[in-house]
Amino acid sequence: MTIVKVDVFGLSLPLIEPFIVSYDQYVDMPVILVRIEMANGVFGWGEAVPDQHVTGETWHTVLQILEHELAPIVIGLNPFQIEFIHQKMNEKILGNPSAKAAIDCALYDLMGKITNQPVYQLIGGKARPYLTVPQVISIKSPNEMAEDACRIVNEGFSTIKIKVGTDAATDIERIRAVRNAIPNEIKLRVDANQGWDRISAISVIENTKDCLVDWYEQPVLATDIISLKEIRRVSHAKIMIDEGICSTHELLNVIQNRSADMVNIKLMKAGGIYPALAIASIAEAAGMPCQVGSMVESAIGTMAGAHLAISRTIIQSNELVGPLMLSRDVDSVLFKGDVLQFKELPGLGVQVDEMLVAELATYQKTIT
Repeated sequence: MTIVKVDVFGLSLPLIEPFIVSYDQYVDMPVILVRIEMANGVFGWGEAVPDQHVTGETWHTVLQILEHELAPIVIGLNPFQIEFIHQKMNEKILGNPSAKAAIDCALYDLMGKITNQPVYQLIGGKARPYLTVPQVISIKSPNEMAEDACRIVNEGFSTIKIKVGTDAATDIERIRAVRNAIPNEIKLRVDANQGWDRISAISVIENTKDCLVDWYEQPVLATDIISLKEIRRVSHAKIMIDEGICSTHELLNVIQNRSADMVNIKLMKAGGIYPALAIASIAEAAGMPCQVGSMVESAIGTMAGAHLAISRTIIQSNELVGPLMLSRDVDSVLFKGDVLQFKELPGLGVQVDEMLVAELATYQKTIT
């Protein structure tokens, strides 16, 4: 039961509309897909969606790291050697979490197919019956964001997350416009993506106290956990850390400093499902609720996150929104209203359209 081949594909998936956050904007989503094949022909799919502002990787660097450093490691190994493979990847190269996530997710897809089980059954089973997914609104004018919010509510979504992180005054207008446009029972979450400093963050949070915001996410720079602690101390609402947590070591530092109420786990930051489980366990020990976030992944990364999210009680929310933002995807992800549907197939449950991958790929390498 050994791995004999790894295929690496680089492509861009088109977005329905540009996605704008505080530090960048995207007209399409560059992704890297990995296909790991066994000697008996069984194969698994994984995905990397790097973000140079968060993971320190680019599309080009991930392609090179996978081809020359990480993919060769798994040749000849058993896909169930997940601990050993992560150890070897970490010994080979520091960081590069989304590249490692692509390998990790493909291994879990393989393990599920070999055992004829969905991945969630391999990591604890369903901790809840279903997952509800929000819709995310990127940075626009306050009026445009309010219009988007109305449309989303009419489409049946019960939770909205808005991107902010420009100047404080306009961000206050954005939050107010969206809250005024939707019923109070619709949950509202705010993500600054590191866009504020400490004073601006406190000002925005104080001036939107009546807007019923569930939590404010990553208000300041990822490394500034001291400011995050001060913001949390004076905030009426919960503070979530996202870009500031990529590993268990960083989470321990945040817990010790009491800098956040919640943590956003992303497979692309953590290095895949296996290390994400460790982050969730440490957060659980500290009583810190978790969310499984997204880098706007395709069906592959989205369903990998979904299997993780449904398997742990401490993971209380998710933002598995990639398929809702893409105009073309490698497989369909089914939603019933705002509930994500599991296809109950082995592995990740994704049936990749390999013809679409071949059509869109501008880079392809095979490692044997």
